[in-house]
Amino acid sequence: MRRLHTLCCAALLAGAAACNDPAPRTTGIIPAPLEVTWHRGTFTVPETFAYVADLSPADRADLEAALPLVAASDGDRADLLIATDTTLAPEGYRLEVGRRGATIAARDAAGVFYAMQSLLEMADRFDGRIPAVSIADAPRFAYRGLMFDVSRHFRSKEFVFKQIDRMARHKLNRLHWHLTDAAGWRIAIDRYPELTDIAAWRPYADWAAWSEGGARYCRRDDPEARGGYYTKEDIREVVEYARLRHITVIPEIEMPSHSEEVLAVYPALSCTGKPYTSSDFCVGNEATFEFLENVLDEVIALFPSEYIHIGGDEAPKTHWRTCPRCRERMRREGLKDVDELQSYLVRRIERYLNARGRRLIGWDEILEGGLAPDATVMSWRGVEGGIAAARSGHHAVMTPGAHCYLDHCQDDPTIEPPSAASFVSLADVYGYDPAPDSLGRDVQRMILGVQGNLWCEHIPTDEHFEHMLWPRGLAIAEVGWSAPGRMDYDDFHARVLEVTDRMQAEGYHPFDQKNAVGSRPEAREAVACLSTGKPIRYNTPYHSGYPAAGDATMTDGLRGGWKFGDGRWQGWLNSDVDLTLDLGATQPIAYAGIGFMQAPAAEIRMPHEVTISLSDDNEHFTELATVAVDTALDPRKTAFQTFAWSGEARGRYVRIVGRLDKSKGGWLFADEVIVR
Repeated sequence: MRRLHTLCCAALLAGAAACNDPAPRTTGIIPAPLEVTWHRGTFTVPETFAYVADLSPADRADLEAALPLVAASDGDRADLLIATDTTLAPEGYRLEVGRRGATIAARDAAGVFYAMQSLLEMADRFDGRIPAVSIADAPRFAYRGLMFDVSRHFRSKEFVFKQIDRMARHKLNRLHWHLTDAAGWRIAIDRYPELTDIAAWRPYADWAAWSEGGARYCRRDDPEARGGYYTKEDIREVVEYARLRHITVIPEIEMPSHSEEVLAVYPALSCTGKPYTSSDFCVGNEATFEFLENVLDEVIALFPSEYIHIGGDEAPKTHWRTCPRCRERMRREGLKDVDELQSYLVRRIERYLNARGRRLIGWDEILEGGLAPDATVMSWRGVEGGIAAARSGHHAVMTPGAHCYLDHCQDDPTIEPPSAASFVSLADVYGYDPAPDSLGRDVQRMILGVQGNLWCEHIPTDEHFEHMLWPRGLAIAEVGWSAPGRMDYDDFHARVLEVTDRMQAEGYHPFDQKNAVGSRPEAREAVACLSTGKPIRYNTPYHSGYPAAGDATMTDGLRGGWKFGDGRWQGWLNSDVDLTLDLGATQPIAYAGIGFMQAPAAEIRMPHEVTISLSDDNEHFTELATVAVDTALDPRKTAFQTFAWSGEARGRYVRIVGRLDKSKGGWLFADEVIVR
């Protein structure tokens, strides 16, 4: 069929001038193809392509089920010719578009599917008349994924189908499905019916109300019940829908922690034996492993994916330290601490999965206590965990929060819907390289790819979900697919604006990137004033975890951005902020102020008041003003306030005290003292 491909290309491009179009074009395709060459002429795209293909009957049936394709009848002209070329990379393709139609060459069915996605994307962009073009393309990474959290807020099967359609268009090929967590169990398990009779339902409208109301569950027939779960038939339908679009669905069943919902209905599996007292399974209890293995058996029967995700993150391990059964397990197995006890669980579950032809993947905490022999690490707490795993010969998927957490705010948080506390813009996602050359080839080859994670504590509605996912999910797609040399943010941004317009027309709700505010205005230019560069005394020390630029932070002329971890915001934990600025000499001042931020999801509070005082001798201070927090601020959202005094006064030392509401505790974050 190599000869068929050559003849087809020649026939389709006959009559199309070989010279390049003098006017440069863009395909509009996301992710950006590897090579593009433009020709003269256009092809009018039919509603359904009549095709001739060198493919197996099964591959033909799959393609026709997912794409506008119909086999050409004998004697009819084909719009599309498909050939197999085993010299191409997995998932790669060559696409030739001429005046009379198109040809596709690919190594596998995935390559054919992705060539069709490129063809359809251009058909949308060019209103059905595609300029003649040659494209050669292949992915950088084999793993290009998104994670959907359906525990915190349940999403319908139909909604998942809708997101899979968009994932497929942009060549994303892994859907990590976060099916279980404290907020709700979302998959039917025949052997344990109370998981979906009780643990899938909450008597609250959303996660925030549930969390604040005591985090209790209810029976599915409770009039106030909110939630839901997927039946086994639902799961099969989603898995098959995704498979036809070359997306593998990876289920996540959380262990040993984030399991409050399980332990509420089966409390004997906790160390305490009582509901609502623990988030960790009891690793010393054999019944725990019987439960987990029974659940995994039913999960494996539903999901053909190579990987089963076990979570493994954020286990407090508190009760393990005193639990007699856990201590006995540690003694018997020769485990020196609770980290090794967690590793025992991970290794044992890995052996169970391996014996059934599956592999284990988990968040980077599974490194603690020693990594299981064949485990793959999903690195979320920065990149260090993934790099450490790769250096030790384990595969890694990179998903660091600073670039890949799509629940974080993407634009001005004062006008965006409530979100997680941090900030990840489209540019932040796009600027991430999961496997830079600096790591060396041996490490690079162990990094499977990249994934964007959409946690949904603060995302109750489908519209909000899409608002947070798109277009940042498009950036994940391009980071995962396109070669570094093809990455160009300005070009990508222009393509995003076109794609999101089309998405809106199709009923999606992407973030309005066209009207994005961008970086915080106060942070765009340095401040120059009387306090800039002056020494400041910290009467209360800042926290070592958020030092910003150290002692120079409050007078370095740099205001903080939208993100509390940007290196400009300085943090105090469970403490007032008490600062004394030395202007160097007594002089007139007309203004003194300091900026604070609020980020409720990170327990960053506004001070309830700030007092500004002035002194000539650094001993006797005169209060200029006590400024209260703005009561109009939404307590659910990130917010910013400058507490300031203005008037006429003289002095050398300016003391500013921001007072934390001790009844709430938490953090205070400040960025700059400004005196004029």
